[in-house]
Amino acid sequence: MTDNQATPAHRRAAVLGSPIAHSLSPALHRAAYAELGLGGWTYDRFEVDEAGLPGFIAELGPEWAGLSLTMPLKRAVIPLLDEITPTASSVEAVNTVVFTADGRRLGDNTDIPGMLAALRERGVQQVERAAILGAGATASSALAALSRICTGEVTAYVRSDARAAEMRGWGERLGVTVRTAPWADAAEAFGAPLTIATTPAGTTDALAAVVPDRPGTLFDVLYEPWPTALAAAWADRGGAVVGGLDLLVHQAVLQVEQMTGRAPAPLAAMRQAGEAALAAR
Repeated sequence: MTDNQATPAHRRAAVLGSPIAHSLSPALHRAAYAELGLGGWTYDRFEVDEAGLPGFIAELGPEWAGLSLTMPLKRAVIPLLDEITPTASSVEAVNTVVFTADGRRLGDNTDIPGMLAALRERGVQQVERAAILGAGATASSALAALSRICTGEVTAYVRSDARAAEMRGWGERLGVTVRTAPWADAAEAFGAPLTIATTPAGTTDALAAVVPDRPGTLFDVLYEPWPTALAAAWADRGGAVVGGLDLLVHQAVLQVEQMTGRAPAPLAAMRQAGEAALAAR
């Protein structure tokens, strides 16, 4: 790849995925560029599936600074990169690609530090135990984040024996003690000081009725619709709530810093842009 410093006046970045029309990333990144005075930078979205990813990346010119990746590309991109960070390797998922001045393609995962930053913003620095609702790709990232702040056991509430085995396997890989329990017992998660809900929209709605008084912290990774029934019930009972927009903004902050080389990225402006984009829908 040609030296990407050849065209400093105009730099490009984008988010790729399928489906992609719903992505808030353009609103967040463009707000950051405006705040940082990067008038020559643009950020777009492209519908790209796994089959189309190699060709898309191969055709990128020297003006490209980086890519954000969403499903189903986070694992598919790895063979196309020159190097990935230990964080990305730990969960076999890349959501950030940076094109360096010497033409290398570097992959990182900002979801994991983004989760940690969102929790720190709500005062959660360390917990003695935690619970995860669900066992998909986001659950493995949540487990990786918990490996850094949870001093004890993590219980994962799942729907199948296969998912349970996957979560225990991730626990072994990440150095976390993982206990699995059936989804029917998911209400027991709320006794933990931190519960991370990683399931699709609507999945946890029935659990809203059993949120206890004075719960701990809920991290619900959804941002649309918001608040979820569970998040609303949690807040009503006095618990702290971290939402999907918090995660999205914090991981995007790290992407902007890596792609532009400018830090700190404007967190407040990016969050405001995300809120406005959601309100306009």
